[in-house]
Amino acid sequence: METKSKLMVIQGPNINMLGTRETDVYGSMKMEDIHGQMKLFAEQNDIEIEFFQSNFEGELVDKIQECFGEFDGIIINPAAYTHTSIAIRDAIAAVGLPVIEVHISNIHRREEFRQKSLIAPVTAGQIVGFGPVGYHLAMIAMLQIFEQIKALKAARAGEKAE
Repeated sequence: METKSKLMVIQGPNINMLGTRETDVYGSMKMEDIHGQMKLFAEQNDIEIEFFQSNFEGELVDKIQECFGEFDGIIINPAAYTHTSIAIRDAIAAVGLPVIEVHISNIHRREEFRQKSLIAPVTAGQIVGFGPVGYHLAMIAMLQIFEQIKALKAARAGEKAE
């Protein structure tokens, strides 16, 4: 029997303030509403999903490390740490899991200091500027990654059986 894929969603600083924080930039949808939509999509696609949010860099690093051996992939919005955290970047590189970086706003159209992601080079991809639907797009992309990994494992198992 095939086991469900496990996905961790990690939200960085101030994401807990969505819906009230700078609604002209981030919209009116709350983090809990985004998570509710993601949970529904996960259930429809036979994925186990968990959520974590912290305003503290070390807690985000700890959560990424805890995913090693427990989860199949991570969707992360590192928020402001995108532009400053070598520690988060290194944690992502260390766990070796597929990671998709999400940003509600288009960071490439914002202030110069927000346009550089230290995280992107160690991720499978980056989704920016689509508002909360970016999380849905990330889940679709992660489903594709999970399918590719399963196909690769099946092919390798077939080669060993020959």
